[in-house]
Amino acid sequence: MGVALRLARRRQGLSVQALSAKSDVSFGLISQLERGMGNPSFVSLQRLAEALEVPLPKLVSGVANQDALVVRRSERRLLPFSRDEPESRQVVRELVTPANQSVLQVIRSTVPPGFSNEGRAFRHIGMECVVVESGSLVVVHGDRRVELGVGDSMTYECSVPHWWANTTDAPAVVLGAVTPFEI
Repeated sequence: MGVALRLARRRQGLSVQALSAKSDVSFGLISQLERGMGNPSFVSLQRLAEALEVPLPKLVSGVANQDALVVRRSERRLLPFSRDEPESRQVVRELVTPANQSVLQVIRSTVPPGFSNEGRAFRHIGMECVVVESGSLVVVHGDRRVELGVGDSMTYECSVPHWWANTTDAPAVVLGAVTPFEI
C-alpha cells in the first residue's frame, strides 16, 4: 500500500504535509504508511483515499499485483472529452497506463481531421512528450509552432500554454507521455 499511496500523492503534486492537511491524517502516519509501516484506522484510509481521489480498494491493494500493471487494449480507460464539439470533431483519448498507479501517464489520442483547440489551450504542471504514430499534428507551445509528421516527437513543459491542431483530411494518432514534474 505504501508505494500506491506515495505514487498517488506525487501524481497530484502533493507534499506529505499538504496531503496531511487535505486529508486530516497526521504527517507522521502518512510518512509511516509510505514506508510500509504503521497501522492505520479505516477512517484514516478512507480520508486518504478521498483526498487523493482514489478508490479505497485500489489504494489498499497497492501495486503488488503485477496483473494490475497490465492494461489490455479492451480495458483502456477513455478520458473525458469536451462536450462543446460535435462527436465527429472529438479527440478520442485512451489511457494506456494503469489509472492512478503511476507518476507517468501514456495517452493514445486519435485526433480527427480539422481539429483545433487553439481557443482552449492547455496549461498544467508537468512535462509531456508526444509522438505521431500516423497522420500529422501541429503543436503550438507558447509562441513556437511545430508541424510533426509520422515518427516525429516533441517534448515540452506543460506550464506553458499549448494546443494541438490537425490541419489535414485524415485522422492523426498521437502517443503522449505525461509526468507531473517539470525540469
